[in-house]
Amino acid sequence: MSMSRFSRTLGTLVSSGVPILQALEITSDTVGNKIVSDAVDNVRIGVKEGESIARPLSQSKLFPPMVTQMLAIGEETGALDTMLNKVAEFYDSEVSASVEALTSLLEPLLMVFLGATVGIVVIALYMPIFSLIQQFSK
Repeated sequence: MSMSRFSRTLGTLVSSGVPILQALEITSDTVGNKIVSDAVDNVRIGVKEGESIARPLSQSKLFPPMVTQMLAIGEETGALDTMLNKVAEFYDSEVSASVEALTSLLEPLLMVFLGATVGIVVIALYMPIFSLIQQFSK
């Protein structure tokens, strides 16, 4: 989610015409992950020194190679905002697929837990009744 948030925020800011250093600063503040925020701060420092965005990102080892390569291509072609939005869409779909897979695994486990809980409650309610019936039948 952090990669998606980073890409979406930076892409939106760049497409809105915000200067890249200011966009990186805003993205660093809004990414929601301290480690990614520190990496974005390092990128901002690198860009301030004249480097491209992709080079400090690739040095951080936090960002996957696909992200850094797409950003490098976006910088070269002048379509950085488009590439960032494509990266964000990719990671949004990855997060969605992961949540869906986790949900499909949790549903059966939740049903078994719920069934066992209901079974224990039913047994706890009927055991005293059965013991009373056995005492009166003797």
